[in-house]
Amino acid sequence: MRRARAAVTPEPGAPFALRDVELEDPRAREVLVRLTAVGVCHTDLGIQAGWPRRLTPMVFGHEGAGRVEAVGAEVAGVVPGDPVCLTFASCGTCPQCVAGHPAYCHFARDLNLSGGRGDGTTALRLDGAPLHGGFFGQSSFATYAVVHERGVVKVPSGLPDTVTAPLGCGGQTGAGTVLNRLRPEPGTSLVVFGAGGVGLSALMAAVAVGCDPVVAVDPVASRRALAVGLGARAALPPGDGLVAALRDLTGGGAHRVVDTTGRPEMLHRAVGALRPRGELAFVALGGEVTFDMMRLMAKGVRVHGVMEGDSDPARFIPELIGLHRRGLFPVDRLITTFPFEEIDAAVAAMRDGSAVKPVLTFA
Repeated sequence: MRRARAAVTPEPGAPFALRDVELEDPRAREVLVRLTAVGVCHTDLGIQAGWPRRLTPMVFGHEGAGRVEAVGAEVAGVVPGDPVCLTFASCGTCPQCVAGHPAYCHFARDLNLSGGRGDGTTALRLDGAPLHGGFFGQSSFATYAVVHERGVVKVPSGLPDTVTAPLGCGGQTGAGTVLNRLRPEPGTSLVVFGAGGVGLSALMAAVAVGCDPVVAVDPVASRRALAVGLGARAALPPGDGLVAALRDLTGGGAHRVVDTTGRPEMLHRAVGALRPRGELAFVALGGEVTFDMMRLMAKGVRVHGVMEGDSDPARFIPELIGLHRRGLFPVDRLITTFPFEEIDAAVAAMRDGSAVKPVLTFA
């Protein structure tokens, strides 16, 4: 067993509590990683609030970066000392994984959202008792994590860990929605609803492939300014007249809209902002949304629900790193760092909009 420091959620919706925990050695297809940075994502907080009480106490966190400390007997892709980005787990053998769409792995829930490995066990202990973990295959709100091998992607040694961390979820979700699912041609108009980490990742990807115009919608003025600085032609608040303004900016309606808010009223506005045969992709966790089917049919709208950017992380994360090195995916401009011990301050900054992508660092 190895000792670690973790941000533990003792019960659903409770504040994080920094506790000393223990980790088992990695099993055959697992990797032990010493965390150096981890992003804070709205998904952590949204799922934490509604997490089943029977699966608490629990360790969340799913945008980790760090160094490999040890590997299981059957792990071949990384060795101790390798810098890595952590991402979601997948089985690698089901039809979706084999087809290159592991975000839709048949065993995704067991491997990522079961509170453990998927077989009912957990690698974590708190005061000698089992501690739930394995969140998105990692539980990286901790100084060490035992990670499923398919959730580990080796990265170049010169890449800052604070840049690596958000690529594992927010970066690949936003950019992948554009590059892997919508696949717009240069000159395609694209609107992003929500200028947080995911939305701005989608925006940067759209700019990188030559979409024009690219427009952002967000209530926070500083985020709208950042969107323009990243290449948006305009950034608008979500007030009255939004749909008319978007249709005017895009010459009669957008070809593509990416919604990262999950808010029903924004999704309805997104449909209104599309031109005939436009496409809407939504990526956020939200409640039920009711659409007028005749309206969708009459416009020929195509609707995409997208998980993790429909990404194969082993292929796509290196692509994002390549774009970053060419100056086309400046994710570092989104990041505000906080010491791991200040996780509550990072959460507060994300909620009030003062930090787009908080990243926790480890001493």
